[in-house]
Amino acid sequence: MDEKPPSETEPWSEPEAIEVPINGELDLHNFHPRDAGDLVLHYLDECAARGIDTVRIIHGKGTGQLKAKVISTLQKHPLVIGHRPAGHGGGNWGATLVDLRLQSD
Repeated sequence: MDEKPPSETEPWSEPEAIEVPINGELDLHNFHPRDAGDLVLHYLDECAARGIDTVRIIHGKGTGQLKAKVISTLQKHPLVIGHRPAGHGGGNWGATLVDLRLQSD
């Protein structure tokens, strides 16, 4: 009996949306680097709009690809005042702290 690979027998479906709470901490472990840029941009906008001026982005240590994407995105965001490694107790170099300029009403 010939079995087809799962990709040919199972219908394709959209990946499930992941709800991200806007609480000043964004964990990117469940996201692909190609998706991280847009997510970080929108997340920072939402945090600033809600009065959250410091955000911790958890990108992990891994290969550094996700961290590089995050840093590149932060350098382009107009509300980012600065960013730095989270330091001891905050994730060290597996997380980045971001200071935001709050949006005025």
